[in-house]
Amino acid sequence: MINDTFGDDGMKKGKFIVFEGLDGSGKGTQTALLEKHIKQSGGKVYLTAEPTIFSTGGMIRDALGGFTDRDAYELSAMFLTDRIFHNINKKSGIRKYLDAGIDVICDRYYYSSFAYQGIDADLDWVMDMNLNCREIAKPDLCIFLDVDTELCDKRIAENRFEREIYENKDAQSRIRRRFFEVFDKLRDSENICIIDASRSVEEISDDIIKIYEKIRNTNDCVDIK
Repeated sequence: MINDTFGDDGMKKGKFIVFEGLDGSGKGTQTALLEKHIKQSGGKVYLTAEPTIFSTGGMIRDALGGFTDRDAYELSAMFLTDRIFHNINKKSGIRKYLDAGIDVICDRYYYSSFAYQGIDADLDWVMDMNLNCREIAKPDLCIFLDVDTELCDKRIAENRFEREIYENKDAQSRIRRRFFEVFDKLRDSENICIIDASRSVEEISDDIIKIYEKIRNTNDCVDIK
């Protein structure tokens, strides 16, 4: 797994920041606000998401939308393939930007695979194939936006014409529990910060910016709260 401080040319690498949360937790809003802060502070940043815009991501979106039937194991493998290409493609891969000293913000990453596909597939199997793949970069920070499933369901109902296969209260409750199980497993190896995302957009953003500033020029970890 890629986790070096410096790229191949000796340049200090950008920070890799991942946002996670249930559907309707506000990830899109908060990734955009952090991107804006980094740019206004004079930094360089690349905003991306999973599933990707590539052909592999398109097949995943078809499955999530219920247009193609895939089981959890198949989806896990598809996400892995999409994630590898997301990291290594030479035009817009995560590794390219990090090696150039550019921060990368990603809306969802392997933690989502663990929590979503991990509710129906073997969790250890899903985690092992991602965490032990040398082509997949390890994030410097994972920010989990924690929102009650009832509030997430309300937000989904207000903003979606159609729901994806995981966007129901029963699945979201199981997924939230799985996220916390995963975070407990990763407590000693990953830098994960849990944010109360039931507050105002401004309060959440202020906390995220403080966390980002703490890690921007250091490799210090932020303890799970």
